[in-house]
Amino acid sequence: MLDFWQYALIAAVVVIAGLAFYAGKLLKQLSVQTAQQQQAKVARQQALNKHDKKVLDSVLLITRAMKEEQCEFDEGCWRISVLLGSLKTHTELEQKFPAIFGLYEKIKTLSILEERKKLPKKERMQQDYQRMKAESELHDNIVIELELLYQFTSEQIEYLSPSA
Repeated sequence: MLDFWQYALIAAVVVIAGLAFYAGKLLKQLSVQTAQQQQAKVARQQALNKHDKKVLDSVLLITRAMKEEQCEFDEGCWRISVLLGSLKTHTELEQKFPAIFGLYEKIKTLSILEERKKLPKKERMQQDYQRMKAESELHDNIVIELELLYQFTSEQIEYLSPSA
C-alpha cells in the first residue's frame, strides 16, 4: 500500500508538471506576442519611411525647380516648409534651414489665390511689397540653403529607398 508521503509526492509531481506546462504555454504566448509587436513596429516604420520618401521626392522636385528659377522663392519656400513640417521621421529642420522656414514665416499670413484676388488693389500691392521685401532679405541665404536641402533630401531619399 501507498502511504501518505507517496500520495503527496505523486500529487506534487502532478501539480509541478501542470504548472510547468502552464508556464511553457505562457512563455510561448509571450514569444508570439513579442514577435507580433516587432512586426507591427517594423510595419509602422516602413509606413513612416514610405510617407517621408514621398514627401522628400516632392521637396527634391521643388528644390530643383527653385534652383533652376522655374519656381518663385516665396512659393517654393512655402511649399517646402509645409512639406518638411509633415515629415514623420525628421524633426528640427527649421534650425537646419532657417532662411527657407524664415521666408515662410514672414509670408504665411499673406493672402493667396482667390483670397488675394478679393483684396483691394492697394492692400494687394502692400502684401506684394511685404513678400518681395522678405524674399530679398533672405534671398542669398535661401540660395545657399537650397544646395544644402538638395543634398540632404537626396541622401534621405537614398537612405529610405529599399535596397535593390
